[in-house]
Amino acid sequence: MSQTQEPQVRHKTVMDDEGRHVARVYAEALYRAAEAKGKVEEVSAELDGVVNGVFRQDPGLELFFASAAVSRDRKAAAIEHAFSGQATDVFTRFLAVVNEHDRLDMLSGIAGAFRDLHQRRTRKLEVHVRSAVPLTDDERGRVIEDVRTVSGFEPILKETVDPEILGGLIVRVRDWVYDASVRTRIQAIRNQLLERSSHGIQSGRDRFGS
Repeated sequence: MSQTQEPQVRHKTVMDDEGRHVARVYAEALYRAAEAKGKVEEVSAELDGVVNGVFRQDPGLELFFASAAVSRDRKAAAIEHAFSGQATDVFTRFLAVVNEHDRLDMLSGIAGAFRDLHQRRTRKLEVHVRSAVPLTDDERGRVIEDVRTVSGFEPILKETVDPEILGGLIVRVRDWVYDASVRTRIQAIRNQLLERSSHGIQSGRDRFGS
């Protein structure tokens, strides 16, 4: 991460400020309920399993829960059928409450807020790393040490191999993105060349016109 300094880019999340606030409120309520029952890890896995597992495998189910055209009763029946006896009582009850308030469309945002809250409580931090080839142990160690030093949290690396970036790394920590990929550097060089070329052409026109 320290090999090449590139501009740091921050990306805003899709949800607006009000949506993020509501998601945090629900996430904190779920966390307290799970903590009281000593089931934080189980509930965390269940929430993540629905949002990053079930919804990705079956986008239609996410649309079903998010749709205002589907009644609360139908959604409640689906929740009962899918989760009763299969998930913790805390999680099943939480889904029912969210449904009663017509907030099932915010499950992904709630899951993100819950994950952030859990990581803060446990002093852990999810770090997403994209690289053209699998990281070596040395590269992995450098990323972990850099993030640990800067944040004071214990990094949890989520690695993805993406040949399209050609080389280098793209590291994402929450909304912060460090892009040191070869593809980005090539694009930056290309943009600079185009800008200089355009400037040169315009200067030539100005001289010709004078």
